[in-house]
Amino acid sequence: MNRIGLRIDVDTFRGTRYGVPNLCRLMASRGIKGTFYFSVGPDNMGRHLWRLLKPQFLWKMLRTKAASLYGPEIILMGTMWPGPGIGKRLGGVIRDAFAAGHEIGLHTWDHHYWQSHIDRMTPGQMFELLRKGVDLLGEITGEAPTTSAVPGWKCTPQVLLEEQKFPFRYHSDCRGANLFMPTIPGQTLTHPQLPVTMPTYDEVLGRNGVTNDNYNDYMLKLLRPNQLNILTIHAEAEGNLCRQMFDEYVRRAQDMGYEFVMLQNLLPSDPNTLPRKAVVNRDFPGREGWLSCEEGWTPQP
Repeated sequence: MNRIGLRIDVDTFRGTRYGVPNLCRLMASRGIKGTFYFSVGPDNMGRHLWRLLKPQFLWKMLRTKAASLYGPEIILMGTMWPGPGIGKRLGGVIRDAFAAGHEIGLHTWDHHYWQSHIDRMTPGQMFELLRKGVDLLGEITGEAPTTSAVPGWKCTPQVLLEEQKFPFRYHSDCRGANLFMPTIPGQTLTHPQLPVTMPTYDEVLGRNGVTNDNYNDYMLKLLRPNQLNILTIHAEAEGNLCRQMFDEYVRRAQDMGYEFVMLQNLLPSDPNTLPRKAVVNRDFPGREGWLSCEEGWTPQP
Protein backbone atom coordinates (compact mmCIF):
# COMPACT_ATOMS: atom_id res chain seq x y z
CA MET A 1 0.00 0.00 0.00
CA ASN A 2 1.20 3.52 -0.79
CA ARG A 3 1.79 5.67 2.29
CA ILE A 4 1.47 9.32 3.26
CA GLY A 5 3.56 10.48 6.20
CA LEU A 6 1.26 12.81 8.14
CA ARG A 7 2.98 15.68 9.93
CA ILE A 8 0.93 18.08 12.06
CA ASP A 9 2.61 21.36 13.03
CA VAL A 10 1.20 23.07 16.12
CA ASP A 11 2.49 26.63 16.23
CA THR A 12 0.20 28.47 18.64
CA PHE A 13 -1.80 28.40 21.87
CA ARG A 14 -5.09 28.43 19.96
CA GLY A 15 -3.93 25.69 17.60
CA THR A 16 -3.03 23.52 20.59
CA ARG A 17 -6.17 24.25 22.57
CA TYR A 18 -8.72 23.75 19.81
CA GLY A 19 -7.04 22.39 16.69
CA VAL A 20 -5.26 19.42 18.25
CA PRO A 21 -8.35 17.90 19.94
CA ASN A 22 -10.34 18.45 16.74
CA LEU A 23 -7.70 16.68 14.67
CA CYS A 24 -7.37 13.84 17.16
CA ARG A 25 -11.11 13.19 16.90
CA LEU A 26 -11.04 13.40 13.11
CA MET A 27 -8.05 11.08 12.86
CA ALA A 28 -9.62 8.58 15.25
CA SER A 29 -12.75 8.50 13.10
CA ARG A 30 -10.60 7.70 10.05
CA GLY A 31 -8.37 5.23 11.89
CA ILE A 32 -5.12 7.08 11.22
CA LYS A 33 -2.12 8.26 13.23
CA GLY A 34 0.26 11.14 12.67
CA THR A 35 3.30 12.96 14.03
CA PHE A 36 2.50 16.10 16.01
CA TYR A 37 5.26 18.72 16.27
CA PHE A 38 4.48 21.00 19.21
CA SER A 39 5.66 24.51 20.03
CA VAL A 40 5.74 24.45 23.84
CA GLY A 41 7.10 27.83 24.99
CA PRO A 42 5.48 31.29 24.76
CA ASP A 43 3.08 32.03 21.93
CA ASN A 44 4.35 35.30 20.45
CA MET A 45 3.14 34.68 16.91
CA GLY A 46 1.35 38.04 16.74
CA ARG A 47 4.75 39.71 16.62
CA HIS A 48 4.96 38.63 12.98
CA LEU A 49 2.66 41.56 12.16
CA TRP A 50 5.67 43.74 11.35
CA ARG A 51 6.29 41.44 8.37
CA LEU A 52 3.22 42.93 6.72
CA LEU A 53 5.62 45.59 5.51
CA LYS A 54 7.17 42.93 3.26
CA PRO A 55 5.19 42.48 0.00
CA GLN A 56 5.54 38.67 -0.14
CA PHE A 57 4.25 38.19 3.40
CA LEU A 58 1.43 40.71 2.93
CA TRP A 59 0.31 38.95 -0.26
CA LYS A 60 0.36 35.58 1.52
CA MET A 61 -1.81 36.96 4.34
CA LEU A 62 -4.26 38.44 1.84
CA ARG A 63 -4.62 35.45 -0.50
CA THR A 64 -5.09 33.00 2.40
CA LYS A 65 -7.50 35.38 4.20
CA ALA A 66 -5.36 34.87 7.29
CA ALA A 67 -7.43 37.08 9.58
CA SER A 68 -10.50 34.87 9.17
CA LEU A 69 -8.52 31.63 8.91
CA TYR A 70 -6.50 32.08 12.11
CA GLY A 71 -8.63 34.54 14.04
CA PRO A 72 -7.62 37.64 16.04
CA GLU A 73 -6.40 35.52 18.95
CA ILE A 74 -3.50 34.23 16.83
CA ILE A 75 -2.96 37.38 14.77
CA LEU A 76 -2.47 39.52 17.91
CA MET A 77 -0.95 36.97 20.32
CA GLY A 78 2.08 38.31 22.16
CA THR A 79 1.82 41.87 20.83
CA MET A 80 0.17 43.89 23.60
CA TRP A 81 0.88 41.37 26.35
CA PRO A 82 3.38 38.52 26.98
CA GLY A 83 2.47 35.38 25.07
CA PRO A 84 1.11 32.50 27.20
CA GLY A 85 3.23 29.40 27.80
CA ILE A 86 1.71 26.70 25.61
CA GLY A 87 3.20 23.62 27.24
CA LYS A 88 2.68 24.83 30.80
CA ARG A 89 -0.97 25.72 30.29
CA LEU A 90 -2.03 23.11 27.74
CA GLY A 91 0.14 20.13 28.67
CA GLY A 92 -3.01 18.03 29.07
CA VAL A 93 -3.84 18.44 25.38
CA ILE A 94 -0.36 17.23 24.42
CA ARG A 95 -0.65 14.28 26.81
CA ASP A 96 -3.99 13.33 25.32
CA ALA A 97 -2.51 13.26 21.82
CA PHE A 98 0.35 11.11 23.12
CA ALA A 99 -2.07 8.77 24.92
CA ALA A 100 -4.05 8.41 21.68
CA GLY A 101 -0.99 6.80 20.10
CA HIS A 102 0.31 9.67 17.99
CA GLU A 103 4.02 10.39 17.68
CA ILE A 104 5.00 13.55 19.59
CA GLY A 105 7.92 15.67 18.43
CA LEU A 106 9.40 19.07 19.20
CA HIS A 107 8.66 21.94 16.87
CA THR A 108 10.30 24.65 18.95
CA TRP A 109 10.29 26.60 22.17
CA ASP A 110 9.28 29.98 20.67
CA HIS A 111 8.10 29.78 17.06
CA HIS A 112 8.28 33.52 16.41
CA TYR A 113 11.73 33.91 17.94
CA TRP A 114 13.19 31.05 15.89
CA GLN A 115 11.86 32.32 12.57
CA SER A 116 12.88 35.91 13.29
CA HIS A 117 16.34 35.30 14.75
CA ILE A 118 17.70 32.13 13.13
CA ASP A 119 20.05 34.11 10.87
CA ARG A 120 21.86 35.61 13.87
CA MET A 121 21.46 33.07 16.68
CA THR A 122 24.60 31.75 18.35
CA PRO A 123 25.16 28.01 18.81
CA GLY A 124 24.48 28.47 22.53
CA GLN A 125 21.12 30.11 21.82
CA MET A 126 20.13 27.34 19.44
CA PHE A 127 21.07 24.70 21.98
CA GLU A 128 19.16 26.44 24.77
CA LEU A 129 15.96 26.72 22.73
CA LEU A 130 16.19 23.04 21.86
CA ARG A 131 16.98 22.08 25.46
CA LYS A 132 14.05 23.98 26.94
CA GLY A 133 11.69 22.44 24.42
CA VAL A 134 13.01 18.91 24.88
CA ASP A 135 12.87 19.18 28.68
CA LEU A 136 9.30 20.50 28.83
CA LEU A 137 7.94 18.11 26.24
CA GLY A 138 9.59 15.22 28.05
CA GLU A 139 8.07 16.42 31.31
CA ILE A 140 4.61 16.55 29.73
CA THR A 141 4.61 13.12 28.08
CA GLY A 142 7.04 11.28 30.36
CA GLU A 143 9.28 10.49 27.39
CA ALA A 144 11.97 12.57 25.70
CA PRO A 145 10.96 13.40 22.11
CA THR A 146 12.85 11.43 19.48
CA THR A 147 12.13 13.76 16.58
CA SER A 148 12.11 17.50 15.89
CA ALA A 149 11.22 19.87 13.07
CA VAL A 150 12.46 23.46 12.99
CA PRO A 151 9.85 26.24 12.51
CA GLY A 152 9.28 27.46 8.98
CA TRP A 153 11.80 24.93 7.59
CA LYS A 154 14.57 27.32 8.61
CA CYS A 155 17.63 25.22 9.33
CA THR A 156 21.37 25.90 9.16
CA PRO A 157 24.47 23.68 9.40
CA GLN A 158 24.89 24.85 13.00
CA VAL A 159 21.34 23.79 13.82
CA LEU A 160 22.12 20.31 12.49
CA LEU A 161 25.14 20.16 14.79
CA GLU A 162 23.18 21.31 17.84
CA GLU A 163 20.48 18.72 17.17
CA GLN A 164 23.12 15.99 17.37
CA LYS A 165 23.53 16.76 21.08
CA PHE A 166 20.05 15.41 21.87
CA PRO A 167 18.71 11.83 21.72
CA PHE A 168 16.70 12.42 18.57
CA ARG A 169 16.29 9.62 16.01
CA TYR A 170 15.51 11.84 13.05
CA HIS A 171 14.38 15.31 11.95
CA SER A 172 12.03 16.89 9.43
CA ASP A 173 13.79 20.22 8.98
CA CYS A 174 13.57 20.69 5.24
CA ARG A 175 11.69 20.22 2.00
CA GLY A 176 12.59 17.69 -0.64
CA ALA A 177 11.74 14.40 -2.29
CA ASN A 178 13.75 11.66 -0.57
CA LEU A 179 14.97 10.46 2.80
CA PHE A 180 18.64 11.31 3.26
CA MET A 181 21.45 11.68 5.77
CA PRO A 182 22.54 15.34 5.94
CA THR A 183 26.18 16.24 5.47
CA ILE A 184 28.43 19.03 6.69
CA PRO A 185 32.07 19.19 5.51
CA GLY A 186 34.36 17.85 8.22
CA GLN A 187 31.49 16.65 10.43
CA THR A 188 29.72 13.32 10.90
CA LEU A 189 25.96 13.51 11.33
CA THR A 190 23.83 10.55 12.40
CA HIS A 191 20.26 11.91 12.41
CA PRO A 192 18.48 11.39 9.05
CA GLN A 193 16.18 13.96 7.48
CA LEU A 194 12.60 13.18 6.44
CA PRO A 195 11.82 16.14 4.16
CA VAL A 196 8.29 17.35 3.52
CA THR A 197 7.50 16.55 -0.12
CA MET A 198 4.19 18.38 -0.56
CA PRO A 199 3.23 22.07 -0.30
CA THR A 200 1.15 23.42 2.56
CA TYR A 201 -2.28 25.03 2.39
CA ASP A 202 -0.98 28.57 2.83
CA GLU A 203 1.63 28.09 0.10
CA VAL A 204 -0.77 27.14 -2.70
CA LEU A 205 -4.09 28.78 -1.90
CA GLY A 206 -4.69 31.70 -4.24
CA ARG A 207 -1.80 30.74 -6.54
CA ASN A 208 -2.01 29.04 -9.94
CA GLY A 209 -5.79 28.98 -9.79
CA VAL A 210 -6.01 27.00 -6.54
CA THR A 211 -9.08 27.73 -4.40
CA ASN A 212 -10.77 26.00 -1.49
CA ASP A 213 -13.06 24.30 -4.01
CA ASN A 214 -10.25 22.59 -5.95
CA TYR A 215 -7.54 22.44 -3.28
CA ASN A 216 -8.00 18.72 -2.57
CA ASP A 217 -7.98 17.92 -6.29
CA TYR A 218 -4.68 19.76 -6.62
CA MET A 219 -3.09 18.07 -3.60
CA LEU A 220 -4.22 14.56 -4.53
CA LYS A 221 -2.61 14.94 -7.96
CA LEU A 222 0.73 15.60 -6.23
CA LEU A 223 0.80 12.17 -4.57
CA ARG A 224 3.56 9.94 -5.93
CA PRO A 225 2.82 6.18 -5.97
CA ASN A 226 5.59 4.03 -4.49
CA GLN A 227 7.62 7.09 -3.52
CA LEU A 228 8.05 9.25 -0.43
CA ASN A 229 4.97 11.36 0.36
CA ILE A 230 5.06 13.60 3.43
CA LEU A 231 2.24 16.06 4.03
CA THR A 232 2.30 18.90 6.57
CA ILE A 233 -0.96 20.24 7.95
CA HIS A 234 -1.40 22.84 10.67
CA ALA A 235 -3.56 22.59 13.75
CA GLU A 236 -4.45 26.24 13.23
CA ALA A 237 -5.90 25.59 9.74
CA GLU A 238 -6.83 21.94 9.14
CA GLY A 239 -7.75 21.62 12.82
CA ASN A 240 -10.22 24.48 12.60
CA LEU A 241 -11.79 26.19 9.55
CA CYS A 242 -10.24 23.72 7.08
CA ARG A 243 -11.20 20.63 9.10
CA GLN A 244 -13.98 19.43 6.80
CA MET A 245 -11.76 19.91 3.76
CA PHE A 246 -8.99 17.87 5.38
CA ASP A 247 -11.45 15.12 6.33
CA GLU A 248 -12.49 14.89 2.68
CA TYR A 249 -8.84 14.76 1.62
CA VAL A 250 -8.17 11.83 3.97
CA ARG A 251 -11.23 9.95 2.73
CA ARG A 252 -10.34 10.43 -0.92
CA ALA A 253 -6.69 9.49 -0.41
CA GLN A 254 -7.73 6.33 1.43
CA ASP A 255 -10.12 5.50 -1.41
CA MET A 256 -7.12 5.79 -3.75
CA GLY A 257 -5.29 3.18 -1.67
CA TYR A 258 -3.07 5.44 0.45
CA GLU A 259 -2.36 4.77 4.11
CA PHE A 260 -1.63 7.63 6.52
CA VAL A 261 1.26 6.90 8.89
CA MET A 262 3.45 8.57 11.51
CA LEU A 263 6.78 9.78 10.17
CA GLN A 264 8.69 7.26 12.26
CA ASN A 265 7.10 4.51 10.17
CA LEU A 266 8.94 5.82 7.11
CA LEU A 267 12.42 5.35 8.59
CA PRO A 268 14.55 2.57 7.10
CA SER A 269 15.83 -0.14 9.43
CA ASP A 270 19.37 1.14 8.88
CA PRO A 271 19.50 4.94 8.31
CA ASN A 272 23.19 4.68 7.43
CA THR A 273 22.17 3.22 4.06
CA LEU A 274 20.51 6.50 3.08
CA PRO A 275 22.15 8.75 0.48
CA ARG A 276 24.19 11.60 1.92
CA LYS A 277 23.25 15.11 0.85
CA ALA A 278 23.58 18.66 2.07
CA VAL A 279 20.76 20.83 3.34
CA VAL A 280 20.70 24.02 1.27
CA ASN A 281 18.73 27.24 1.75
CA ARG A 282 16.80 28.77 -1.13
CA ASP A 283 13.84 30.98 -2.00
CA PHE A 284 10.58 29.07 -2.03
CA PRO A 285 7.33 29.59 -3.99
CA GLY A 286 4.48 30.89 -1.85
CA ARG A 287 6.68 31.89 1.07
CA GLU A 288 8.61 34.94 2.18
CA GLY A 289 12.33 34.39 2.67
CA TRP A 290 14.43 31.26 2.41
CA LEU A 291 13.60 27.66 3.27
CA SER A 292 15.89 24.69 3.83
CA CYS A 293 15.76 22.08 1.08
CA GLU A 294 17.31 18.77 0.09
CA GLU A 295 20.35 19.35 -2.10
CA GLY A 296 19.48 18.99 -5.78
CA TRP A 297 15.71 19.26 -5.28
CA THR A 298 13.72 21.99 -7.02
CA PRO A 299 10.21 22.90 -5.77
CA GLN A 300 7.34 23.41 -8.18
CA PRO A 301 6.74 27.08 -9.06
